[in-house]
Amino acid sequence: MTNLSAVERHVTFDTMASKEFDVLVIGGGITGAGIALDAATRGLKVALVEMKDFASGTSSRSTKLVHGGLRYLKQFEIKEVAELGKERAIVYENGPHVTTPEWMLLPFHKGGTFGKFSTSFGLRVYDFLAGVKKSERRTMLSVEETIRRVPIVKKEGLLGGGVYVEYRTDDARLTMEVIKAASSNGAVIANYAKAEKFIYDAQNKAVGAEIVDTLTGKTVAIQAKKIVNATGPWVDKVRELDGSKSNKHLILSKGVHLVFDQKAFPLQQAVYFDTTDGRMVFAIPRDGKTYVGTTDTFYDGDPVTMDITQEDRDYIMGAIRYMFPDLSITEAAIESGWAGVRPLIHEEGKNPSEISRKDEIWESEKGLITIAGGKLTGYRKMAETVVDMIVSKLNGTGDNKWGSCITKNLPISGGDVGGSANLPRFLDGKVQQAQGLGLTEQEGRKLAKMYGSNVERVFAYLQDEGTRLPKVLYAQMMYAIHHEMAAKPTDFFIRRTGDLLFDVATVHEWKEQVISEMVKIFGWTEQQRTDYEKELQQEIIYATTVAKH
Repeated sequence: MTNLSAVERHVTFDTMASKEFDVLVIGGGITGAGIALDAATRGLKVALVEMKDFASGTSSRSTKLVHGGLRYLKQFEIKEVAELGKERAIVYENGPHVTTPEWMLLPFHKGGTFGKFSTSFGLRVYDFLAGVKKSERRTMLSVEETIRRVPIVKKEGLLGGGVYVEYRTDDARLTMEVIKAASSNGAVIANYAKAEKFIYDAQNKAVGAEIVDTLTGKTVAIQAKKIVNATGPWVDKVRELDGSKSNKHLILSKGVHLVFDQKAFPLQQAVYFDTTDGRMVFAIPRDGKTYVGTTDTFYDGDPVTMDITQEDRDYIMGAIRYMFPDLSITEAAIESGWAGVRPLIHEEGKNPSEISRKDEIWESEKGLITIAGGKLTGYRKMAETVVDMIVSKLNGTGDNKWGSCITKNLPISGGDVGGSANLPRFLDGKVQQAQGLGLTEQEGRKLAKMYGSNVERVFAYLQDEGTRLPKVLYAQMMYAIHHEMAAKPTDFFIRRTGDLLFDVATVHEWKEQVISEMVKIFGWTEQQRTDYEKELQQEIIYATTVAKH
């Protein structure tokens, strides 16, 4: 049993109700996960609750890059570029199994946003500010070299290209690994746990919250000395519970990505390119697919029920046709897609692309601490700032003297592989071990790269003969349920594996068997099974049909 076992959720809620915590974090995206990890590693007693599944909001719907903010150079946000660049390297080193260096090509054309000089100069400044290591610094390409790397790139007016390094990640898995690291350091954590109301003391200070387990309907009261609102797009909703929503508020920006098979969109080199309206868009190869995004438009609807509109599809398809005119591609080639919102701090008169991604921290009169804005890349530094603030307040009350942040050089869960330099050797060793267990080299490498130093626990489930699922899929499912709190089929197929976005054929083929296995493990009623089947089918329709129609 582990405290991130979905089968043992009742134990987690009993623990939450039975003790006082130093910190209660509301929100299980990357920001909340980072705060829980930082606080737990300093010795604070930490609880974290997430109203849906971990990373189910913005933290699973990004462009899936831990990037250094090259575009901020255009807005002269020098400090932002420098900090994000350094944090990017830390995120990579602490979790190299979920973060991969990705050489990015920036083509420049006559009359485009970037010219040869501005690209060369901009990338050189970027390398300097971001502290990019020598082996990953920018390289300038001739027209011929650019075309060699991306044969389908627009050739009319092409002047060359610049190549620099970004870091590709699986955002949901990165979040999950940080969650698990926090848990292994003592944090008590639950998904599908919604904060319904705050509890106040005689001085009208927030000292806890009533939490509803939305899977069972059970309510528990969590007592905590400090409460952090790290709910991303929902921070204003939580502030309303506290009666502390002020003039400073969030504005949501919608971002859409579309996924194509590489047979239809044969891209082997990631490309960051400008569009006809001066925005920049990514086209990124991943596991036999190419995904393209993102849009950037204001959004005032429900972040949970966003549609990919025809306007969204037209924008991305137009960007593709503009930069890859030799590519005969239509909407029929779209396999799947996703939409998410970026929670931005409102700035009057600015469009979404102009608004800063900087984070801000607010504290209400009743003591609720809110962290808003920010980027995935900066999650660790944001967490450090928030926990420093909490520690200073707790120390001021005469409580224990808590230490300083140690996450800068702390591997996240799965990241204990001997550093990024040792990752290839680690993977080779695990591939050999997997082959000894009857897996192919490809299957072994997939598992080792996905789970890093946790892969041994996944391997342990390969020997179970009582299932009709493929061995690898079964092992992933069991690990997700017992070690990553996957409570529903959607948790498994969307955020624990990413299959619904990048391997939807596997979802179609094995969804019924996965659900049947989960019925046996959880003891669901027929009604529960029906509800979860329907929920998964709705997500499949959303990811595939909505992306096209």
